[in-house]
Amino acid sequence: MIRLLRAAARAASLAALLLLAALPARAFETRATAAWVYDVSTQTVLLDKNADEALPPASMSKLMTINMLFEALRDGRVTPETTFAVSSRAMAMGGSTMFLNETDRPTVMDLIRGMIINSGNDACVVVAEGLAGTEEAFSKLMTERGRALGMTNAVFKNSSGWPDPEHRMSMRDLGILAKRLILEFPEYYPIFAETEFNYKDRAPANASNRNPLLRIAAADWQADGLKTGHTSEAGYGLVGSATMGDRRVIFVITGLASDKDRAEESEAIVNWAFRQFAEKTLVTAGTRVAEAPVWMGAAETVGLVPANDVRLLVPALVQDSVTAEVVFTGPVNAPVTAGQPMGELIVHVPELPDARIPLVAEGDVAQGGFTKRLTTAAQVLMQRYLSDVPAPAS
Repeated sequence: MIRLLRAAARAASLAALLLLAALPARAFETRATAAWVYDVSTQTVLLDKNADEALPPASMSKLMTINMLFEALRDGRVTPETTFAVSSRAMAMGGSTMFLNETDRPTVMDLIRGMIINSGNDACVVVAEGLAGTEEAFSKLMTERGRALGMTNAVFKNSSGWPDPEHRMSMRDLGILAKRLILEFPEYYPIFAETEFNYKDRAPANASNRNPLLRIAAADWQADGLKTGHTSEAGYGLVGSATMGDRRVIFVITGLASDKDRAEESEAIVNWAFRQFAEKTLVTAGTRVAEAPVWMGAAETVGLVPANDVRLLVPALVQDSVTAEVVFTGPVNAPVTAGQPMGELIVHVPELPDARIPLVAEGDVAQGGFTKRLTTAAQVLMQRYLSDVPAPAS
């Protein structure tokens, strides 16, 4: 429940303070060297630990190769049944593989499962060469596309995450990529939840999805992706996502000491994100949260309202306060049209980023008639006269 406390008008703006009883969430003390946790529905960053540091992403960067292939599917450049050749370079890849050989012609869907479930380095090279001719050319395209999608720290030197001193991504980059894969490609995203894939029965020891959360039978939340990663330089990492009811959380961690630590930390982060925060409707659409004075209007003021329900994450327990303010430039010149952008509701939640919600005019305000203009002009002249009159001598 939000309670309006007071409104203060100043020279060019109005601030209305709101109060919501709430307890700031205890920050999660992660063992990861870098982490980023994000609530999708409210677009809230819950945890940021070195999230913009460019780090070796290991196999988590395979998500970008997968994105490039998903985009090719969406654009019609390939179909799920398209087959790619396997080069000697792809076949020679070490680490996790699908165990492809040069006589194979895997389909696009085979390769998607090989990259997601088997973490196949060979599958990544096949995709890179199939889409761009060479892995070097594909890596440049990955970097360009990543920057266009807002991944400001991403530099790709290969398609698989194979160790390279210049191959880097930040945890925020990986989170942006995960959000894109979930929201933009719902027809393919369920593959990330598949737990087994054994191409031509060649890799029974490498057939299982390494995501440790997929096998947790939680009572009220369910993990459904995305990708693990590990090298000696990067440590153990995971880009993960889980849902509980209408909420979805994306998290990215790296730098863990073992796969056991990665599994424990991932589960702890998901539990924290869902248990320490609750999604609440703070203000419903159309609720007046403040009034703005109108200059030369048929009405003196116009109500300011959010166009949509204001739903935010708030800490689950109740002790401290969350404050908010309404900010706009005024007075507003008439005429005013209902729905016209007027300002912002800025909500300050302890230990979380400010939420900025657009506010619009509640209704129309026409220009005032002759009498209104005459009265306003007289008021202005009187104010100027009074400001010029010297104060009486004491």
